Amino acid sequence: QVHLVESGGGLVQPGGSLRLSCAASGFTVSNYVMKWVRQAPGKGLEWVSRINNGDGNTYYADSVKGRFTISRDNAKNTLYLQMNNLKPEDTAVYYCQTGAWRGQGTQVTVAS
Repeated sequence: QVHLVESGGGLVQPGGSLRLSCAASGFTVSNYVMKWVRQAPGKGLEWVSRINNGDGNTYYADSVKGRFTISRDNAKNTLYLQMNNLKPEDTAVYYCQTGAWRGQGTQVTVAS
């Protein structure tokens, strides 16, 4: 059974950093394309980043490029999102996703 559990969210000041984690079970993260998506209050889901299976190539939305880094730890079967220089517009619930599977999300709030 596929299970995704996000953690690491919280309240941070503008310019601060957070690292989100997504612990996966029921499948091997390195064998699948893994994504981070987010949903800001009152808005739809927004794709943030993706890491490919196999070659591990990474991709980012323009809004986060240069500030966020997606990675995975194959030994821990965990996906990460390092978020630096956070802005108020990054405030959202962040989800990890593979295919149709998505975790319960973790709240990130950027405010002074």
